[in-house]
Amino acid sequence: MKLITSRDNAQYKELKQLATSSQARRKSGRTLLDGVHLCEAFFQHRGVPEMCVVSESALADPEVAALIAQCENSNVATIHLPDALYQPLSQVENGVGILFLIATPELIPPADITQTSVALDNLQDPGNLGSILRSAAAAGVKNVFCSPGTVLAWSPKVMRAGMGAHFLLNIYENVDLARLLGEVNIPVLATSSHTTKTIYASKLDQPVIWLFGHEGQGVSEELISMATETVTIPQQAAIESLNVAASAAICFFEQVRQQLAQ
Repeated sequence: MKLITSRDNAQYKELKQLATSSQARRKSGRTLLDGVHLCEAFFQHRGVPEMCVVSESALADPEVAALIAQCENSNVATIHLPDALYQPLSQVENGVGILFLIATPELIPPADITQTSVALDNLQDPGNLGSILRSAAAAGVKNVFCSPGTVLAWSPKVMRAGMGAHFLLNIYENVDLARLLGEVNIPVLATSSHTTKTIYASKLDQPVIWLFGHEGQGVSEELISMATETVTIPQQAAIESLNVAASAAICFFEQVRQQLAQ
């Protein structure tokens, strides 16, 4: 285990850039997993990280010790930092001090989409994206296509909200959604408050692509025009609209319900 005690250390500076800058994460194609749960999920579903970073105070934690042992058994470099140096790398308050450095997956969208998938148009909030990923994984959805304007899926805030869902999904970023939707052979469904057909009246016992958009503006006019069907989620008139993450969860699990009813 390597000990770093200086803020001027080149390796430490690089880690701090990745922890604080979305641009640095995009440019390097790497990101940081923060906390025991995400690190354990990565080991379970994806393999070994590039590096393990641990705080001094976390060394006595049994779960952290187990992860360090796994890293050492897999020849993964482990860095030990004093708490004062570790703190700027973590965005988790009162968290357990362990981080994994990993390469961000760069996937090419499949030529033919045959499974239920999600397309996200210019989604901005990290918490919403993470929640949608978590719901998608729980509902058995495999593919998530994100437009260029959508928040980086592998940012620390999105990953914390996703709670390990990232490692169960194929996440495609910077996707030309208009081109993608123009070539698919399965229905594309978008939610809208300007339609009367509810999701409960839609035929969801088949693969579909769910299309969701920006928290305030919704799906762009170009993409909404490409939807096979627009559906609504019935709700009380006193509530203006549902949060996009809540809408997505309702849609995913109505589809699960219809599939189980077959």
